[in-house]
Amino acid sequence: GIGKCVAMDLARRNARTILACRSWERGQAAVEEIRAATGNPAVVLRLLDTASLASVRAFASAVLREEPRLDVLVNNAGVTGLPFAITSEGLEQTFATNYLGPFLLTNLLLG
Repeated sequence: GIGKCVAMDLARRNARTILACRSWERGQAAVEEIRAATGNPAVVLRLLDTASLASVRAFASAVLREEPRLDVLVNNAGVTGLPFAITSEGLEQTFATNYLGPFLLTNLLLG
């Protein structure tokens, strides 16, 4: 999708690229594909579920702790057509995934 294409382009430009994915298996497959296609070993995977504000906080905290700087943030996660569901934090799942999680992530990473 769009996120993978953006990550591929950033990696081709020799950028350290962090893929933030819900699934370790799918994310790691994407990391390996991007590394192989670009020759850039600085492509890494971090787990993130934007539907979970706790996951967003943990991800942002790790990035701020581990990375000396952050130049670009691409908020590309999103879902559509899911049945109505409430997250464990009491939020509607689609709204949390598409809006609240990315908004919180952006604001936490602004420093």
